[in-house]
Parts: sequence; C-alpha cells; structure tokens
Amino acid sequence: MAFNPTSPVAGGSQLSFTSPTYTLSADNAPTNAKQWTISSVGGTQVGAIAHALSIPFTLAIFRPANPQILGPVNPVTGMLKNVPMNRLKVITRKGVIPLSGQAARTMVITTTIDVPAGAETYDAANVKAACSLHFGALWEQSSGLGLSTYQGSI
Repeated sequence: MAFNPTSPVAGGSQLSFTSPTYTLSADNAPTNAKQWTISSVGGTQVGAIAHALSIPFTLAIFRPANPQILGPVNPVTGMLKNVPMNRLKVITRKGVIPLSGQAARTMVITTTIDVPAGAETYDAANVKAACSLHFGALWEQSSGLGLSTYQGSI
C-alpha cells in the first residue's frame, strides 16, 4: 500500500499553532488497514496532547476488504452492466473533552474514496488528479476547516 506517512508529519496550518508536527508510532491495525498512534506533538500547539488510552489520537487507512473488478460488457450493447466501487478510507480519531470535568469523547474525521473498478488502470491520471485536488484543497484550507469545526461557518 502506498500510504505510508513519514514521521513526523508536518501538520496543516491552524490559527494559533506554529509549525505543528505529529510523531507517528506503528499501532495494531484492524483487518485490511494500517494504523498509527500519535506519540508526540511538536511545534507550538497549546493544549494539544498526544495519544493516551483515555484520549486516543490515531491515524488509519483502510483498503477494500474485497477488491472489485469489472465484469464483462454486454455482448449486444457493448456496455458495462455494473461498475463496482473500491472504497478506501482514511480515519483520524482524536479524544476531545466536551466540558470541563467530563470524560473525553472521540472525534472522528473520515475521508472516503470510492474508485470505480477499472479506473485505477484505464484512467489512473484522472484518479490521481482527483486525489491531488481533494488533498491539496484540504491542505490549503486546513486552517479554514479548523475554524469551521468550532465557528460553524463555511
């Protein structure tokens, strides 16, 4: 699997964070996945903490459990009857405290990628272009997305 972040990961910009970094440590992953815990945070991130049992901070990627392939085309029409999807997911989990004196609850961020079977070989350039745009926009807008999570504005 090509998803293999280099530790430490340089974090996207966020208001009041300076040069945030996240040190990854390999973790036991669920089936068809890779997972890391965030063992330390670097830069200036006042209040941000690394992974702990009661306040998790993990990054995981899941590949399709049963990769799909294209079936035959209709011999009369030449059209595909069904185009199955291969789903990849990247999930970040972070324990957050909802109110002073309360136990942490887990916040979940999920990016799901549904790739039509066959496109990864026939149209790899456009699959890569879609990923490039998606992750580039998230990276570029990291601070704005962070603000949206607590201000509610988009």
